[in-house]
Amino acid sequence: MHGVVDVVLDDAPEPSCAVAVDALTYAYPGCDAVLRDWSLRLPPGSRCLLSGANGAGKTTALHVIAGKTMVNEDVVRVLGRPPFHDIALTCGGELSYLGAQWRRNIGSAGADVPLQGDISARKMIEGVADVDPARRERLVKLLDVDLDWSMKALSDGQRRRVQICLGLLKPYKVLLCDEITVDLDILGRLDLLEFFKEECEVRGATIVYATHIFDGMADWMTHLAFTSNGQLKYGGAKVDIPEIQGTKHLLSTIEKWLRIDRDERRAREAAELAAPTAKKIDAASHFQTRHMAYYR
Repeated sequence: MHGVVDVVLDDAPEPSCAVAVDALTYAYPGCDAVLRDWSLRLPPGSRCLLSGANGAGKTTALHVIAGKTMVNEDVVRVLGRPPFHDIALTCGGELSYLGAQWRRNIGSAGADVPLQGDISARKMIEGVADVDPARRERLVKLLDVDLDWSMKALSDGQRRRVQICLGLLKPYKVLLCDEITVDLDILGRLDLLEFFKEECEVRGATIVYATHIFDGMADWMTHLAFTSNGQLKYGGAKVDIPEIQGTKHLLSTIEKWLRIDRDERRAREAAELAAPTAKKIDAASHFQTRHMAYYR
């Protein structure tokens, strides 16, 4: 199946689509479109693997769905609501986003400085209000977080565990994950995936998970969205994609797709060099804008 991922569960609660993206085209100023006619529909309780080469548009798609970037209200809907314009989605915790970076800008040191300081993990985690103590205790144990850790003395993997714990403290309805397990060890990653699976099956949460690590993903995912050159090339419920039926090694299939994607990209780049006067897309109307919650 190619194109739109459109699956509706029988007797599904309203709205029938937890995530609905309809013909999204998005470009940064002065650049060609990063996403073109990109459409995705996911029912409640689904676990979608978002895959594709670097630069294929995965992170941009997640940012748009997360409401971090403004698009027309009718293009993206999460739980039936526009995520950029309806700030209650993110402020209330129904829509949660966990990105690959946990950084801050410091004027004297430049950008992309790891978030750290002489503060304990306990103070950060227990400082989040209105959290179920049992859920917090479970996550601390699951992620093997030592509450007495000092944030200024942690490895990348330990700091990542604290970040994930903070992001999952409040129950979400839709969770977007962008390469969040890259710093975790094998056990930490597998335990987290099992927790995500339970969240979807028991609470009906929906998860879109972007990663380049495919161990265990064939059994974990219910849906797949493979993005190539800004378009959804392979997408749908896992059972409806012939290319991955019966495979226990998802990597082998996605490797083939990635090699095709790379060859097509190289061919496009060669064609662009041969035609240097090609006109770029006017992207002024797609300028990236702060989330509405910033102005609250």
